[in-house]
Amino acid sequence: MKKIITVGALVFTVLLTGCASVGNETLRKESESSMSGKMTEGRTTKAEVRSLFGSPLKTTFTDGGLEIWNYEFTNVSLDAISYVPIVNMFGATSSGKKKELVVLFDQVGVIKRYSMSESDVKNKTGLFNQ
Repeated sequence: MKKIITVGALVFTVLLTGCASVGNETLRKESESSMSGKMTEGRTTKAEVRSLFGSPLKTTFTDGGLEIWNYEFTNVSLDAISYVPIVNMFGATSSGKKKELVVLFDQVGVIKRYSMSESDVKNKTGLFNQ
């Protein structure tokens, strides 16, 4: 019985350490289509965007002085080969999804344009993945 508990705890620990999330957690469940119900170009204000998603990861400005807010969220999991002892030192990989929300505001702080994108990401580590 003690061995079963030990093995169970070890498996649980390995599974828990196999995932990583970075960025704005509010984007986790969002998609390109879900954004249209939350934000409207020409109507939604900076204050409303901040209340939905918090402070942006990055703020930049166009040459004309318009403000751009960037939000990101990345969620990756280790691929199966990463769990094989010794082999993972030579080439481990993780894969997942990256979501990015970019919002352009006009001079009065109302959304002029926005874009939500989702893309696949793959990270490689190890001696043979350099």
